[in-house]
Amino acid sequence: MRHLMNPLDFSVEELDNLMDLAKDIEANPKKYAHACEGKKLATLFYEPSTRTRLSHEAAMINLGGSVLGFSSADSSSASKGESVADTIRVISCFADICAMRHPKEGAAMVASQHATIPVINAGDGANQHPTQTMLDLYSIYKTQGTLENLNIFMVGDLKYGRTVHSLLQAMSHFNPTFHFISPKELEMPQAYKLFLDKLHIPYYEHSELDDVINDADILYMTRVQRERFADPLEYEKVKNVYILKNSMLAGTKDTMRILHPLPRVNEIDEDVDDNKKAYYFQQALNGVFTRQAIIFKTLGLKW
Repeated sequence: MRHLMNPLDFSVEELDNLMDLAKDIEANPKKYAHACEGKKLATLFYEPSTRTRLSHEAAMINLGGSVLGFSSADSSSASKGESVADTIRVISCFADICAMRHPKEGAAMVASQHATIPVINAGDGANQHPTQTMLDLYSIYKTQGTLENLNIFMVGDLKYGRTVHSLLQAMSHFNPTFHFISPKELEMPQAYKLFLDKLHIPYYEHSELDDVINDADILYMTRVQRERFADPLEYEKVKNVYILKNSMLAGTKDTMRILHPLPRVNEIDEDVDDNKKAYYFQQALNGVFTRQAIIFKTLGLKW
């Protein structure tokens, strides 16, 4: 039985295989239309979600399976005090695989330790978001033609942004150079910098956005996450610190692409949407193909 808790759970060879599988699924959807026939995916979302929950559900339906679950803690027995461990024991009786989002770091790991079905971490607090990472890798691969030797610029909430934490770890396999652009209050946590130092992966920290992005291959924007702030005043101070505008892209590489895990708030102006370098909506679509591949692989199916 295979769980997906962290992007480092997959080796380089497995990541390559997953990218190839997602590509084949995108190109040949009918080939996989009955792959999960008779199987059920449980979506256990203790935290709000649009893309992650619905794309997991779309992925399972596209594979011929079915879906059950809940979309908020209030609509589950968690509101009565049921533990994650007990919930997953019960869900294991009903489903063949589970995708779980939870506001507490490590909750998915707890679930995996008590489950008798594969558990996919669909986001645990400010910790990890490995399925988002897989679709990010697929998007980078599709737009750049490689994952190797790229300049990856990460902008915004790098402290609480689980998507950038996961992507940083996954890209560490491919000799990247990172640029971190954030206010001091939201800079990349020291643990991730030490991770890069240990691997001798270069990174640079900046406080300004428009002065440095011309060298980017990938510009990864993030929103400042209001739900992670205990003090509303601290959120108000940094919420609009970076706003990407179309005029700022004039000097960037023709092949550069802008990614964003969404939802967008104010950090990308709508005038960017029609620029060919804007890729965030296609990126969301790629989430269906990669999550089909993840479900396929974690269930141990052969292609």
